[in-house]
Amino acid sequence: MNRPRVLIAGTSSGSGKTTAVCAVLELLKRRDLRVKACKCGPDYIDPMFHSAVLNVPSANLDPFFCEPSLLRKLLIGNSGDDVTVIEGVMGYYDGTGPDGTENSSFTVADETDTPAVLIVDAKGAAASLLALIEGFVNFKKDSRIRGVIFNRMSAGTYTLVKGLMKDRFGDSPVPAGYIPRLPDECVIPSRHLGLVTAAEIEDLKVKIGAAADACEKTLDIDALLSIAGTAGELPYDVDGESDIKSAIDVGGESKIDNAIDSETKLASRERPKTCGRVKIAVAKDAAFCFYYKDTLSLLEKLGAEIVTFSPLKNEPVPEGAAGLLLGGGYPELYVDQLEKNTVSRKSVSQAVRSGMPAIAECGGFQYLGRMLDGRQMCGVLPHSSFPAGRLVRFGYVTLTAKEDGLFGSAGTTLRGHEFHYWDSSDNGNSFTAVKPGGRQWDCVVYGPSLYAGYPHLFLPSNPEAAASFYRKCLEYGAAL
Repeated sequence: MNRPRVLIAGTSSGSGKTTAVCAVLELLKRRDLRVKACKCGPDYIDPMFHSAVLNVPSANLDPFFCEPSLLRKLLIGNSGDDVTVIEGVMGYYDGTGPDGTENSSFTVADETDTPAVLIVDAKGAAASLLALIEGFVNFKKDSRIRGVIFNRMSAGTYTLVKGLMKDRFGDSPVPAGYIPRLPDECVIPSRHLGLVTAAEIEDLKVKIGAAADACEKTLDIDALLSIAGTAGELPYDVDGESDIKSAIDVGGESKIDNAIDSETKLASRERPKTCGRVKIAVAKDAAFCFYYKDTLSLLEKLGAEIVTFSPLKNEPVPEGAAGLLLGGGYPELYVDQLEKNTVSRKSVSQAVRSGMPAIAECGGFQYLGRMLDGRQMCGVLPHSSFPAGRLVRFGYVTLTAKEDGLFGSAGTTLRGHEFHYWDSSDNGNSFTAVKPGGRQWDCVVYGPSLYAGYPHLFLPSNPEAAASFYRKCLEYGAAL
């Protein structure tokens, strides 16, 4: 399958790639193109920015979470009919592993045969930029870098550098325009730990629109579309790859082929009544907003009906729900309101205590505890959460269950990620977490109906674990 696509990456964090991607998305949308966006890595925040422009969910593409065939499959499932724009993470080559480049934006470009455009911050430089570009282009045998966009550049400097690039590099990489120094009304504000509230999203739309206006004559959208058109085909083995399960046993009575395959294929098999749709309640508001699109999509393809509720609005767990997701977010910023909203706290507590299958990640884990920053929370678990004053256990983890539970038997492995400045008095000990560098620790409160801990999970990394959770929801729902 061939879908036009381009990966926009930076030389480093702070190079301007988020502004560039949002401006490009807006300008593509103004051409009435059918466009979608993805984000390299585990970040939840930039997909919110993409969604603010496109009004459709943006997905994550993370080589640590996914084997190459699954990465390609998820890209196909989240591609726009006309073009897909993928935003990089950190610097283009920054990743993990012995040489520091594994699981990087380059890995995504390489494993999905996607051309890349490099964002280069041009402030205070001109000809020296060519040395930087040449270093990035030649760092790998095929860097996949086919174009360059300059950030914070003047028209005169761009004319100069564009000519120098032609003399130095020939036809590739091509200069694809520049982002001028933007006025204050175009600048996306700094965010507390990446915080994006609903009110900020509304303001963000105005800022992105203004940035796109400023870039309409300086970004070469035609050049970007031409680069996107050179993307290779995306082959994958639907039935033969070990990372895409050919069949998942649901309820012991049927098989759902390829749990992360298309809705059409799933719909082609009639599910027995015992495998009908069940409601899974998802806490969704400014306090609980970190969810991977493809995790929710996978649950829907298994048969779930996703229903949302807001603890910040003091809403109870929706009636008839047979499963519960409490995602990460920023509950620590709303502790007074969450403590006051006793309807939500009691409803969540009753649901979890009743045995409703529940996944509580990071902020959701804190919410299930007894105290958060000195305020009462749900009290299902005995821990108290507090500010650690630093980034705690940051990064990728591979989780291995030490006992049977919600996701299956002991030995079940899951891929996840941690990013939090808070910690808790008891983080559980039912899983062993191992970082790519080898550091490990015990974590997670776990049982037949509960996963609660700081690691955020990417369930498509183990569809059988997702199916186990869904089976437990079916069993719980049948007993309602």
